[in-house]
Amino acid sequence: MKTYKPTTPARRGMTGIDFSQLTKKGPEKSLLKYVRRSVGRGSSGRITVRHRGGGVKRLYRVIEFSQTKMNAPAKIIALEYDPNRTAFIALAEYADKTKQYIIAPQDLKVGQEIIFSETAPLISGNRTKLKNVPVGTAVYNIELEPGKGGKTVRSAGSSAQILAHDGDHVNLKMPSTEIRRFLGECFASIGMVSNPENRFYRIGKAGKSRHKGRRPHVRGSAMNPVDHPHGGGEGRQPIGLKHPKTPWGRPALGVKTRNKKKWSSKLIISRRKK
Repeated sequence: MKTYKPTTPARRGMTGIDFSQLTKKGPEKSLLKYVRRSVGRGSSGRITVRHRGGGVKRLYRVIEFSQTKMNAPAKIIALEYDPNRTAFIALAEYADKTKQYIIAPQDLKVGQEIIFSETAPLISGNRTKLKNVPVGTAVYNIELEPGKGGKTVRSAGSSAQILAHDGDHVNLKMPSTEIRRFLGECFASIGMVSNPENRFYRIGKAGKSRHKGRRPHVRGSAMNPVDHPHGGGEGRQPIGLKHPKTPWGRPALGVKTRNKKKWSSKLIISRRKK
């Protein structure tokens, strides 16, 4: 984590990510793709998510979340920054000169070899089936359904822990402390996601937030009653409601939004702790 000299009020509280461990090279051009940004608008062109828009242009890095090349060792030739995610990414090259981006685990080194295999050794970066991973091991980039690619535990510094093997299923403790069952046939990567210091990152000033495509967020209590349920009053006033509401009058903050009939509810052994 980088700190800065307090030359301005914004600089005083600002912190930055330390990129010294990354390889000094541009992104792999064959793995770049232009993705049209929605800037908060839905298919009708109307704003469906507020406070999005602007920001620095960026290209999408095509990440391999699945395991398309099984039983073939790959060499890590670069560790890179990805503007689309909090974790760092690694460029892996196979013997046939095919290259793929993967999510880089913590302590992955340039020149190290990784492999996607059912019999892969338990080394950080390798990918294997959950049923072959012993209890207590940290894993990330986990499949929810076999063959569908990693869907969960992909953000910076996150990992899930193997708690138990129960028949065809494996019990995992998720980063949220939720305990959940996964099929043993699902693949997962060994280790913890890179860039754990991201949780201490402080933007420091509003301009930096605009660069990321985040527009100003106005408090409801600062609006007029016609614009928000929290608005109105002479001077600074409380919201005047028993519970906070969204701009459209729906309950907000702490309201459960998960569908009670969701198919995966039967796989959750215990919910996360508040």
